[in-house]
Amino acid sequence: MIVLTNPLPVINEIDTIHSLFENGLELLHIRKPDFSETEMTAFLSEIKSDFRQQLVLHSHHQLALAFGIHRIHFTEKRRIEMAEESLKNWKESGFKLSTSIHNMIDFEQLSNVFDYAFFGPVFESISKPNYASDIDFEKELHHRKNNKTAIIALGGITADKIKTALEYGFDDVALLGTLWNSNHPIENFILCQKTGLSY
Repeated sequence: MIVLTNPLPVINEIDTIHSLFENGLELLHIRKPDFSETEMTAFLSEIKSDFRQQLVLHSHHQLALAFGIHRIHFTEKRRIEMAEESLKNWKESGFKLSTSIHNMIDFEQLSNVFDYAFFGPVFESISKPNYASDIDFEKELHHRKNNKTAIIALGGITADKIKTALEYGFDDVALLGTLWNSNHPIENFILCQKTGLSY
């Protein structure tokens, strides 16, 4: 299961991140688009070194090696701007790559350097109210041809929606608002984790 950080500061955020890892979190995407390089360095420094191999950097990719991070994410905009050769260089340097997409056409045309892609919003977003999709995901994923890249459901993912997302054909789900917009993020994570494992 994948978790994305809240783009905005969260009270006790580092403690919560450590607790998530201690409760079985596999990957944490560090999505802080407004962070300067100095702020990102400070934030990463607070995360225990034991967990850094499970971090995915959305920005300031140049910091990855210094922190023992081997996973980087490209936003849709950054991916479009990147030359295929540059992406391959990251891959050949031992990095796992991910990106974001918003339609199946883009997913089918993704370079095979990407290990997985976020696709959303699948359900009405928790962190962005009134942000939803009118895509028929079940129909779209039924005709999927790209099986080299995993497709991850993002947006409105709560424990009671995980089964539906996986039945649509998603390979996994990513959590954001259901944790960070809650007073009980760890409890919600554990509930989502149990739901996913029982599918």
